[in-house]
Amino acid sequence: MSRTLGALPDHTHEEMLGILARADAARLKAFAEPLIAALGDIEVRENRTGLVMLPMRDTAQRTHFHLGEVLVSEARIVAGGVEGYGMRRGRDLEAAMAMALVDLCVASGVHLRACAAFVTDEAAKQAEEDRETLRRVEATRVEMETF
Repeated sequence: MSRTLGALPDHTHEEMLGILARADAARLKAFAEPLIAALGDIEVRENRTGLVMLPMRDTAQRTHFHLGEVLVSEARIVAGGVEGYGMRRGRDLEAAMAMALVDLCVASGVHLRACAAFVTDEAAKQAEEDRETLRRVEATRVEMETF
């Protein structure tokens, strides 16, 4: 994968944000807390909750539609002219702020190894959770004969 600004060696910026958005909130907060000291003065630009539309795709008709609204927490912070962003499902503003702190560290080049290790570990945990979910779904599959 190519390394771009705000990306890690094994993950693009978009992939990193996706992993952080799904990361366990307690682990994310515990990881992000010590990062604050290395960032210097941090300006909080946004720290809010709101509703966003949930886009879906109808695979049969190949059309996109909005399934409904989802409550999210959003944080946008700046340090040294570099911005960090976080958006997570739910009302946990601290977790969104923790996500923004990790994003800011990566964009600033601060604690890159620690951030890369955390993101890679979370990605592995999420992949295992996804495999387990698919196993449980597959167990409910019913084979039907068609006449």
